[in-house]
This record gives sequence, C-alpha cells and structure tokens, in this order.
Amino acid sequence: MHPSWKAALLSEFEKPYFKALLAFVRQERAKGVVYPPSGSVFTAFNVTPINAIRVLILGQDPYHRPNQAHGLSFSVLPGTLVPPSLQNIYKELRNDLGISTPTHGYLLKWAQQGVFLLNSVLTVRAGEPGSHQGQGWEIFTDSVIQLLNNRDQPMAFVLWGKYARGKASFINIQKHVVMESAHPSPMSAYNGFFGSKPFSKVNKALEKFGSSPINWKL
Repeated sequence: MHPSWKAALLSEFEKPYFKALLAFVRQERAKGVVYPPSGSVFTAFNVTPINAIRVLILGQDPYHRPNQAHGLSFSVLPGTLVPPSLQNIYKELRNDLGISTPTHGYLLKWAQQGVFLLNSVLTVRAGEPGSHQGQGWEIFTDSVIQLLNNRDQPMAFVLWGKYARGKASFINIQKHVVMESAHPSPMSAYNGFFGSKPFSKVNKALEKFGSSPINWKL
C-alpha cells in the first residue's frame, strides 16, 4: 500500500472490525484458495496514491476464477481471457470514444493516470462469488469512499449497477460528479449501461475541474 494511503487509513487499521477481517482472511487462506493473492489485495492502493486520484470506478467482488483478480476492479492480468463485463466496458469505450477494443484486460494504465479501480469487497473464496461479503470489507471500503469525498479535490465517481449506486449517498454532489448507470455485466448492460458514455463524461468533468483528461486507450 502506498505510504499516502497508509497514513490516511492508519486509524481504520486499528479498529476491531479490521483486525477481525484480516484474521478471517488468514483463516480462509489456510483452508483453501482465496483471490487475489495476498500480495495483490491492495494493488489499487499501491498503484494510485490518494492525492493522485481523479476518478473512482467501483466494482463489487473480485473475480473468483484462477489468474483473474489482482486488486484492480474489472481488471485481469495480461494473458487472461477478458471477462464478459470487461468486454462490455470495452464495447462502450469503442462506442463512446471510438477507441479500438484492447486485446487484453489489464487496466493498469488507467490506474496509473489516477483512476482508482476499487472493489467494495477485496477478497473472495475461489469459485464462490460473494463468499467474503459481510465480513468487514464493506465497512473498510465505505470509509475509503467517504475519505475521498471529504478531500478538497473534486473528482468523478463512476457507479455501475444497483450495488455501486447505493454508495451515492456518501458523495457530496455539490463538489464531485457522480455518474450512475446499469452494470456492464451481460445480464444488465442493455438496460442502461450501453449508451451511458461514461468515458467522455468523465473527461468532460475533469476538464471542468481544471484537470487533464484520462487517456482511456490501453
């Protein structure tokens, strides 16, 4: 985790719920496979320092299959098949900005430009989506969202799907820009994700804030 995040979250790490959460994850790893690997759980916090964050894209659970989850929401490591939700994100990227579809699912370049790719839950049991929900990760990531909301720096929050949109109540829309739509998963992408143009809208918001646009090309 980047030193800026360690300093900002120091009090959170000391809370009983967080210590219990880490103990739970250790027990889960002792019993079986947990994704992402232990060294990758906080990738988003390592790659994108807190003061560099200009956009948040909120996911829910990490991917639960081998060689997928590596600590950035919606992203998979190079050499891994692009999951269906990310395929739909790429379709919208092409329709929105005319950017050709990437051949990989590695979103590190976005994170390095200040796009904070955060999941609400940061670990999952292999093959069991949602298996680490309700253990404390949501408390932790809600506090992260509130911390970003409380900064002086305005930013864009991108909330896809009912679960992510439930976090909108944490965000001061007088200061920040919130973009909500359906989730990009195959089950809901045609119900409001396609055509939502989140990438161009983010860049317009950043320009309004006096910040440079994101280069979404991977």
